[in-house]
Amino acid sequence: MKSSLDELAVLAAIVDAGSISAAADQLGQTVSAVSRSLSRLEHKLGTTLMRRSTRRLELTEEGQFFLARARKVLAAVEDAEEQLALRRDQPAGRLRVNAASPFMLHVLVPLIGGFRARFPQIELELNSSDQIIDLLEQRTDVALRIGTLADSSLHARPLGSFRLRVLASPAYLAEHGRPTKVESLARHALLGFTAPESLNTWPLRWAGGEGYPITAALSASSGETLRQLALAGQGLVSLSDFMTARDRADGALVQVLASHTVDTRQPVHAVYYRNTALASRISCFLDYLAAEMAKLAA
Repeated sequence: MKSSLDELAVLAAIVDAGSISAAADQLGQTVSAVSRSLSRLEHKLGTTLMRRSTRRLELTEEGQFFLARARKVLAAVEDAEEQLALRRDQPAGRLRVNAASPFMLHVLVPLIGGFRARFPQIELELNSSDQIIDLLEQRTDVALRIGTLADSSLHARPLGSFRLRVLASPAYLAEHGRPTKVESLARHALLGFTAPESLNTWPLRWAGGEGYPITAALSASSGETLRQLALAGQGLVSLSDFMTARDRADGALVQVLASHTVDTRQPVHAVYYRNTALASRISCFLDYLAAEMAKLAA
């Protein structure tokens, strides 16, 4: 049978207090409970740890040997508890984050400096993937996913959302003209996603209702690739605001069909496994990200 931490603590308390009754007062236990704990420990170890007399208790040689090592165990546990408490107040450790390349480049990377300044003891590991990954297989703490989530056993926390717009470069519009109605898109080069197909329904109101299904002249798997194609004047594209805020501010991309655009937003969620309380290094990262994303989406 293994000795318990409580039994080790009782032995140390008896020695430090000088008697079983004094140890019982110190531990907030009854005298009989403390006495039973000592007897149980001796039984487990198969040896006498203390010589008892009517006047005092004295450690045996075996008791001195065992207590010295028991104190090291108790000190190590106390230190571990203190360090864990510090991690709650000052989160630390490695945090592995996965996100699609466009979100990583346009949202996470600009925010990393501020996060590291606030939480210098967290070691970030950033990985990009445009496909949905298995968190356990990829040893990932948090994955950031854009769009509607599929059913999953993972825990999900909404972090915010970004508006979708239809955009083109001034050079493309100068050469091909600016569309004034949705139906005229059929005469333009449209840039679409290879998957999922839902991203090829643009947030536009037209004769067929809300949501215009496009036929792409050029397709790509990554939104960043489509952004670069649009900047290069290869066609019109529908992208989320988080990717194009600077392009629109600089005039490198301009919105088209604004009066026909339906206010449609892409949600962003953090997904993660959680069996017990969420680790502080994860929760502080999600809190920070949600607060900063609210500023971006404002």
